[in-house]
Amino acid sequence: MRRIITYFYCLLTSAVVSAQINTDQVMQVGRNALYFEDYMLSIQYFNQVISAKPYLAHPYFFRALAKLNLDDFQGAIDDASTAIERNPFITDAYELRAVAYQNLGRHAQAIADYNHVLSMLPENRGILFNKALAQEESKDYEGAAATFETLLGYHKGYDNGYVGRARLRLETGDTVGALADVDKALQLNKNSVNAYLIRADVAINSNRDFAKALEDMNEAIRLQPKYAGFFINRAFLRHNLDDYYGAMSDYDYAIQLDPMNYVAYYNRALLLSEVRDFDKALLDLDKVIQLRGIDYRALYNRAVIKKEKRDFKGAIEDIEKVIEAYPSLAAGYFLRSEIKRDMGDNTAKADFDHSMALARQGVTKGPAKSSDSASALAATSRKDEPAKSSSPFDDDILRADDEPQDIVAARFTSLLTIDDNMNLEQEYNNKSIRGKVQDRNVAITIEPMFAVSFYNSPTELRPNPEYIREVDDLNRTRALRFMLQVTNNVPALTDPDEIKRHFDSVEYYNSYLSSHTPRAIDYFGRGMDFMTLRNYEAAIADFNHAVELAPDFTMAFFMRSIARTRQLEAPSDKNTSNDSDQPSNTALTRQQQRVLASEAMADMDTVIKLSPEMAIAYYNKGVMLIGLQDFTSALTAFNKAVEINPSFGEAFYNRGYVYFRLGNREHGSADLSKAGELGVIPSYNLLKRMSR
Repeated sequence: MRRIITYFYCLLTSAVVSAQINTDQVMQVGRNALYFEDYMLSIQYFNQVISAKPYLAHPYFFRALAKLNLDDFQGAIDDASTAIERNPFITDAYELRAVAYQNLGRHAQAIADYNHVLSMLPENRGILFNKALAQEESKDYEGAAATFETLLGYHKGYDNGYVGRARLRLETGDTVGALADVDKALQLNKNSVNAYLIRADVAINSNRDFAKALEDMNEAIRLQPKYAGFFINRAFLRHNLDDYYGAMSDYDYAIQLDPMNYVAYYNRALLLSEVRDFDKALLDLDKVIQLRGIDYRALYNRAVIKKEKRDFKGAIEDIEKVIEAYPSLAAGYFLRSEIKRDMGDNTAKADFDHSMALARQGVTKGPAKSSDSASALAATSRKDEPAKSSSPFDDDILRADDEPQDIVAARFTSLLTIDDNMNLEQEYNNKSIRGKVQDRNVAITIEPMFAVSFYNSPTELRPNPEYIREVDDLNRTRALRFMLQVTNNVPALTDPDEIKRHFDSVEYYNSYLSSHTPRAIDYFGRGMDFMTLRNYEAAIADFNHAVELAPDFTMAFFMRSIARTRQLEAPSDKNTSNDSDQPSNTALTRQQQRVLASEAMADMDTVIKLSPEMAIAYYNKGVMLIGLQDFTSALTAFNKAVEINPSFGEAFYNRGYVYFRLGNREHGSADLSKAGELGVIPSYNLLKRMSR
């Protein structure tokens, strides 16, 4: 079925150019893609219907549905609102918009939409349940209790309703009432995972009964054996019951289930450190930092381990980053004083004295520049109190200024737990509203630079190469041996015949240039062959000849910039020398890298000067500026790219990334949503991760 849809999509793309599309047919294919959870593809179909008939309501509704399933909540709200403007009688659009509002924490607007639906469907179970959750999340506990009362009056056998009310009662301190609701839910449904989790939570927080909590957590794992967070939380319970091996096995299995779960690596590192297995602990903390960027808990504990391993230089580097972020944290200066003392550094006493002075004060936050480098942690100084892991972009180790030193210090060495154990899932009247989110857990990276190549890797959503006028002009001359394509996904050559073809082409140019008056296009053609064969140094030499012969050869400057960038990336894997003069070689390499980066940027600036309407040139410049950590200038470059080409999905994606790096969540989300609309596949994954 997927192949049929893809084939039809390719036919449809070409048909749009020459004739009006059959909107009913395209709409049906889009709904088919939606049904099969191919949300990105369905959006492309709905885009076509909207372009042809923007006055219709349902294409906006179904596009909103696809966006909601991709966790693009603001995009879903915008489309649902447009659908309601065009047809205010689509009840599902109000429900969809309410769900999106609720996921963004805009509970008052969600409740208003739920009320609108309830005016027509007053006994609807899912709407009542979601409204109660929204009221609870907005701290309207009386309203939530009343809604749960109405819900359970209509639906007495609804186990999740009792679970929801149990959580509400816990929030308001009614532990007895909460346990009664949990027992009722389990009486109705022995497989209610959330009921076991709530009862485990009560056992921990009411009387520290870890054994009883472990029994309920075991039941939750039996029912949902593939959720890594449950194993992380069970490990916490086992650790408090002195079952070291059980806790370690749970962390190991959590990592098998979710290799990107930094909490499991962090906690395993703490346990390994307890038994002085410092080498393995260090590897786990390195992994945490790799996954999270700067994580101050991991840095603090890595400094402790490096001190034990007598890597004093590394320990100092780590603890100084913590001190920079938390300049009033006594524990940071105390650890640095111990490291310096072991090094024989006479300034150790000054750090020790400073830590003693700070110990009588509260902790305040230092001038950390980016919120995404802060750790998420909330615990007390008790050993058996679980610290809650949250979003890497929202929270901080310090929950409020002027907190006591011992409490804050304890957070640097406390085990973490996952805090979404009891997240009750919303329920939906329209069963299409919530499907399987396309959630490949990929590393957060920007979209790469565009290059000119003889090859392309088309995707289902991006079947055609990008357009640059100068490339089209070159292809029209037929002066090159192969047709040029514009892509940011150049495939690796694996076919021996293709590889041989380009070696043969280089030999052809060698012979031709030795027997004819050299032309810029010939050097450019051979340079492109060298680019294909990854011989960047030779490619740069040929592009040099091309621009010497034709100083206005835009694409020669363009490709020389790409070649220099590729050469800049290549040497990093070659610096494996163990000779004593390695530092000087490394310094020389860095100097070469700075020169190459400057030359690559200068070439792209020349391209912009020669072709000021080439959006891809501004885009490539933006990518290079991100590499230089110059996010403000990168933003300017991407702004220009999307100004020239408002359909430039990759530019919207990278600009969204830059906005997030600069702390502008609203603009970042809007750009990622737009990029997703335009077919950039990683957009919704990044949007989801940034919105947690």
